[in-house]
Amino acid sequence: MATASERPPEEKKEVPEQQPAAVAESGAPGSVEPAAPVEGASPTAPQESAEPTPAPAEAAAGVVPADAEDQIPTEKTPTMMEKVQSFRERYATWEMAIFFFAGFLYDVFTLGRIDDRLNLISQGAYLVVLGGLLLLEQRWSGGVEPPAWMQKAWRFSEDALHFLFGSLLSAYTLFYFKSASGVTALLFLVALFAMLVGNELPRFRAMGPVVRVGLYSFCLTSYFAYLLPVVVGFLSGWLFFLSVVLSTGVVFGFFHLVRKWNSGDAQVAVQRVGVTGFGMQGLLLLLYLLHVIPPVPLSVEFSGIYHNVEKRNGPKGREYLLHHERSDWKFWHHGDQDFRVRSGDKAWFFVRVFAPARFEDRVTFRWYYDDPQKGWTERSAFRTGITGGREQGFRTMAYTTSPSPGDWYVTVETEDGREIGRMSFSVTADDRTGPRSFQVDKDA
Repeated sequence: MATASERPPEEKKEVPEQQPAAVAESGAPGSVEPAAPVEGASPTAPQESAEPTPAPAEAAAGVVPADAEDQIPTEKTPTMMEKVQSFRERYATWEMAIFFFAGFLYDVFTLGRIDDRLNLISQGAYLVVLGGLLLLEQRWSGGVEPPAWMQKAWRFSEDALHFLFGSLLSAYTLFYFKSASGVTALLFLVALFAMLVGNELPRFRAMGPVVRVGLYSFCLTSYFAYLLPVVVGFLSGWLFFLSVVLSTGVVFGFFHLVRKWNSGDAQVAVQRVGVTGFGMQGLLLLLYLLHVIPPVPLSVEFSGIYHNVEKRNGPKGREYLLHHERSDWKFWHHGDQDFRVRSGDKAWFFVRVFAPARFEDRVTFRWYYDDPQKGWTERSAFRTGITGGREQGFRTMAYTTSPSPGDWYVTVETEDGREIGRMSFSVTADDRTGPRSFQVDKDA
């Protein structure tokens, strides 16, 4: 019996696995791409659907999702106050300079007379408060904390020190400026002005208590140097020495307390107080002996060179008639600083010297000539008394007869030889023979 031949096994076709639906690149939630068709399947055959993607929680809750661009953070528009603060930070140095010079000019026009009682009391009070703050700064240094009830207020101590130093240095700068005359005194004034500017700089303030003790030592002597003459009514070298002694006594009190607070360690007291405090007193004494420090409280309010000075009694009291030939275009000259001399002429130096009320002292006029062979030589000197109290200054004068052609200057000095003021002028021979016509200024 014939048998059927065995059929070969049927070849199985491999059906690729169905890929799950892919999320569209657009990123929109819920959108999917259709599944790829099965290879070999009939195009009309229904395809197995992908498992549905669950709806987002926002959609389920009925909340419309935000647009992608809305989710990018944007910068906050700055307020006007923030713009102002940003501007101040960019120009902090200019702001500091403007406020410094504005404050200095304010003091120029508002600071009263050097002998004003309110000024003297307020500056003395400033020194007392300043000394107390400096002592507390020394006490609460090296890890020692201020008491709890003082900690909040103590945060403003540096600002208070800065303000007090600025006020005092500004006043001293103005007083010394009014009394300064000559190159050396002007150099001292430049150094003082540098200290005043330095007090405004953060780097200078960051140098700490050691520098501040030196500044305080300077302020003490400057205050006593014009307080004592105002009180006693005259100016003397011994009064300046007494000012140094009083200031040194205050610095020694600082030194003693700092040493006590540091378990008797004198080296710490020397470093924190002694070097700058006592050193400043030694420097000021040396500068005084060199005639560098201006003679506060005296100052020259006005001075000029004239061909003649007449005194007479006017309707409002004594007045002075000042005769000169100054050209109108030389408005900056005081009288005849270009002096044309004829035989027998006198060159008059008229000056108004301010002195405090109840002040009586003497001043010296000295005439100097630039001799072609000898150089600058003193030709004559004249002493006279002055009294204080007049707002515009005490009026006095001196003269020299038939000055030689050339360069001249005349000074007015205190009894201890410090220069209050000077006036330079040049002399030329007047070859004219006709009568002269003088202009007359009146100082009433």
